Amino acid sequence: MGIRTASRFFSPPPPMYLECLQLYQFRNYANQTVSFNAPKTIVVGDNAQGKSNLLEAVELLANLRSHRALRDRELVRDSEAAGRIDARLMRDSGPVGLSMTLRKSGRRTVAVNGDNLRRQLDFLPLMNAVQFSSLDLDLVRGGPSGRRRWLDTLLMQLEPVYAYILQQYHQILKQRNALLKQSMGKSSQDIAPQMALWDAQLAASGTRVIRRRSRVLHRLAPIAQQWHRDISHGSEALTICYRPNVAADSDDPQMIQQAFLGKIQERAIAELSQGKSLVGPHRDDVDFIINDTPARQYGSQGQQRTLVLSLKLAELMLIETVVGEPPLLLLDDVLAELDLTRQDHLLSAIQERFQTIITTTHLGAFDAQWLESSQILTVETGAIKGEQ
Repeated sequence: MGIRTASRFFSPPPPMYLECLQLYQFRNYANQTVSFNAPKTIVVGDNAQGKSNLLEAVELLANLRSHRALRDRELVRDSEAAGRIDARLMRDSGPVGLSMTLRKSGRRTVAVNGDNLRRQLDFLPLMNAVQFSSLDLDLVRGGPSGRRRWLDTLLMQLEPVYAYILQQYHQILKQRNALLKQSMGKSSQDIAPQMALWDAQLAASGTRVIRRRSRVLHRLAPIAQQWHRDISHGSEALTICYRPNVAADSDDPQMIQQAFLGKIQERAIAELSQGKSLVGPHRDDVDFIINDTPARQYGSQGQQRTLVLSLKLAELMLIETVVGEPPLLLLDDVLAELDLTRQDHLLSAIQERFQTIITTTHLGAFDAQWLESSQILTVETGAIKGEQ
């Protein structure tokens, strides 16, 4: 059953605005419609009731990926073969209807204004969103794959063509790995002509990934550093360093490709021995350093939270600058992870500038002004209710 609370706005909506979301057989939702009638929506409920599932649906529409599920079958409600997410989005150019059908077996499909898209990646430029959850603390203390994923997700929102570039790189990498695996135990001379073709393709495609990752961190770092100074009251200095697996002295693509091919030659025996590619941006990392100390090993929990909060606020500002419209902000039970000072910085930065959907188990973290200017929804066992 659909929810419609009062149809008023508390202030003019942001230029890009999610008006309505419909969930069919998605996670623990059977058939649920939610209308968003304020720039800020607070979704309240106990754990495991469906709060995060609601944000996950928005995240999927924005990024084509979920940070909570690897396969579509995990997203479809138990005993059902397929689920669907529909949304109505208002942009400066007019209303846009978005739809994504997820299947337990078979490929997902996406549609815009009722028309199926042949290529899913064409869906990416239509809605921008920044997600911030307690899982994001793994950006600092987790492994390199999480940092690469974060960087790639940001890049896809800023530059949708990057999704094709990354997809092409992984296809080449997969085929090169297959050849290496088949050739384990053979002499490198035996496969040299065939491998040279894949080396050249991997270096050319990988160079495009490396250059874009480097450029986006160069743009993001000063914004995050300023937020970090503000939140820490000037007591901490943040440094963000891109650590490409292939290092070159220049941004010149030819020099990067030469360095790439040179490193492949250095690791050729090891690659053939292990049956996989050991050189390329699939092995990149990002270093976060606070006051000259690596945040991963030595940063306190408070410092790590300040760092991740700074990164998320920087993402918001950078996307707004590049895209020209403020992205949606999805905060998944994150206020409980932040002390009052960090909460204040986050809530003050949002104001009415970004449409924000916040999940929480209680309303105690919000002051009276926030509660007065927000739409409040309650979720219980996959059913969302409006304000009483």
